[in-house]
Amino acid sequence: MRAARLIKLVLLLQSRTSMTGSELARQLEVSERTVARDVLALSEAGVPVYADRGRSGGYRLIGGYRTRLSGLGRTEAEALFLSGVPSALREMGLADAASAARLKVSAALRPELSDASASAAQRFHLDAPGWWQPADPPELLPAIADAVWDDRRLTARYRRRDAEVERDLDPYGLVLKAGVWYLAARAGMDFRVYRVDRFTAVTVGEERFLRAEDFDLPVFWEDRSAEFTRSLLRDEAVLRLTPEGARRLPHVTDRTAARVAVEAAGPPDGQGRITVTLGVESLEVAYGQLLALGPEAEVLAPGPLRERFASAAARGADLYGADLYGPERAP
Repeated sequence: MRAARLIKLVLLLQSRTSMTGSELARQLEVSERTVARDVLALSEAGVPVYADRGRSGGYRLIGGYRTRLSGLGRTEAEALFLSGVPSALREMGLADAASAARLKVSAALRPELSDASASAAQRFHLDAPGWWQPADPPELLPAIADAVWDDRRLTARYRRRDAEVERDLDPYGLVLKAGVWYLAARAGMDFRVYRVDRFTAVTVGEERFLRAEDFDLPVFWEDRSAEFTRSLLRDEAVLRLTPEGARRLPHVTDRTAARVAVEAAGPPDGQGRITVTLGVESLEVAYGQLLALGPEAEVLAPGPLRERFASAAARGADLYGADLYGPERAP
């Protein structure tokens, strides 16, 4: 533990002109007294660390000292490519590896580029989880991530509806979608997608599997996502939309379904409205979604859905009738 901390201390000083004791203590998550002891140990080992005294003093390396410890390990190099997703790194147990990788890269840069990582971090940040998502990551995610990195087969128990099933899986990749983790894995000869929070037990074996050379995780996920979306759209609703309703439709329902419906519509009628046939998950879901369009959409079919909207419109007129017509003209 101390050896790793000493290396990190040297890399920190190598990547910057000077650092105060409090800055080093904060970065290393130790006390300033521990920093002072570590600096003394480095000096005794021949590392030219110099302490500047005074209020604006600090620690620095002298004589253009450069460590040879900046070579990236495999885990650090892999984590570096994910370093723009800090929450994902933490949940997979890779935050320390990414931190070490960034330090090594910073140490290898020319002095005039040493602020590149901080500059980028202050300008771009990806907050992957969706709003109101639970903050706790799936408990078994780090173990599954290790299996994915090492191409190790795993045996998992998976909660499906009211039963648990056990599967032997080749874990190919992890996907973080709107704060939910998914595992793309091969079960037998088929590739499937599993929600990580539904795993109840995972055992990572020693046996490694051979990856299919033609497997492409982004392409696989895109295809499965489109397939999943299509499988949800089991019903249809026929609508008459104003231009504003057509513009807002993708914001209240499935974007792809809305785009397909609008593109397939015929020419506008005499009132400038178009008639579309929209794929929807269910009539109940469609009712909640399409209410947001208000008078910009008229439901033509199916009959039960149109009746619900007619009833909602009548209740709205009862509530707002006096405001709509004026007290003296209210029905």
